[in-house]
Amino acid sequence: MIGQYNSSRIERLAVIFVLCAALGSLGSIPVSAQESLLPSPYGPDDTLGAVNNLSAEIVLEAAGLVRDGKVYSLAIPTGPGTPAFGTRNYQIQVSRIYTDEGVVRGSNRANGNDDLLISWLGIGTQIDGFAHAGVDSHHYNNVPIEDVLRPDGVIRYSIHEVPPIVTRGVLLDIAADLGTDLVPGGTAINRQELESAMARQGIEIRRGDVVLLHTGSLQLIDSDPARFMESVAGLGVDGAEYLAGLGVVAVGIDTWALDVIPGENADERLPVHSALLVRHGVHILENIRTGELARDGAHEFLFVLAAPRFVGAVQSPVHPVAIR
Repeated sequence: MIGQYNSSRIERLAVIFVLCAALGSLGSIPVSAQESLLPSPYGPDDTLGAVNNLSAEIVLEAAGLVRDGKVYSLAIPTGPGTPAFGTRNYQIQVSRIYTDEGVVRGSNRANGNDDLLISWLGIGTQIDGFAHAGVDSHHYNNVPIEDVLRPDGVIRYSIHEVPPIVTRGVLLDIAADLGTDLVPGGTAINRQELESAMARQGIEIRRGDVVLLHTGSLQLIDSDPARFMESVAGLGVDGAEYLAGLGVVAVGIDTWALDVIPGENADERLPVHSALLVRHGVHILENIRTGELARDGAHEFLFVLAAPRFVGAVQSPVHPVAIR
C-alpha cells in the first residue's frame, strides 16, 4: 500500500510516467514533413498558438450567451476502468495520514486521509498540448524535439503554460445532421459535413471559438468499451484545415481520438493531430461529454477550461464546462 512507496520510488515513477507520456508524441507520423516547417503566424517565438486569438472582448461577448445559468459538465469520470489508448491506465491508492497508534490527533480527535495517484495523463477527458505530437521530430512553430523533450518533462509547450480558455463554445451535432444517434466508426467529418451541420443549426464559427463535435460515441464507453476503442467517427484532414482556417482555439469531440479511425489514408498516422497541433497550433480536446448539450439543443454557450498546471506535461485530464 502507500507505506510501501518511499519518496525516491515515487520520484522515479513520476519520471517514468512523464517520459512515457512525452515519448507518446513520437507516434505521430507526418501529414508531410514540409508542413512541419511552416512558421507560426503568431511569430517565430510563439508557444500559445491559436490561443492568441482570444481577447477580453471575446470573453465578454461569450459571457453574454449565459441566459439561464445552466452549467454543463463536459468531462467523463476517470478511474481504473476508463477505456484508454494503448497501455495507459489509472491507479489510485489511499491511506490514513497518521499510521501509528495515534491515528487521531488533537483534542478534537482529527483524522485525515491522503492519496497517491499513479496515472497516465492522456486518459479520460483531456487536452493535448503542442509537445504531444510532432512531425519529422519537429513540433509546433518548427521547434525540433531536442528543444522540447527531456526525460523529466518537456521544457517547451508544457501544459502548465496553457492559459485558461474562456470563450464562445459551439456544438456541431454531426449525429443529428446525419439522422442518427451514433455516427458509425470510420466516418470522416470534413468541411462538407461541418458546413452542413452549421447550416442546419443556423450557426457560424468565429475566430476564437472552441468547436465541439457530437457523434454519440460516448454512449458506448460503458456498454461496449471494446467497440468504443476499436473505430470511431472523427475529423478528417480537410475538416481540420477548414476549422483551423476559421481561427478556432481548440477542437473537441466525444471520442478518445479526434482523428477518424480507421483513417482516410492508411499510410498516415493521426494526421489531424499533426495538422492541428503541429501545423496550426490548435489544441485538441478528447472524450468530451457532448450528449447533454445535444439533447438540449445547446449549440452556443460560454465555454470555460483551465488545465492543471502540471509542469513538464504534454497532455492532461481536464474538466471543461459549458454555461448557457
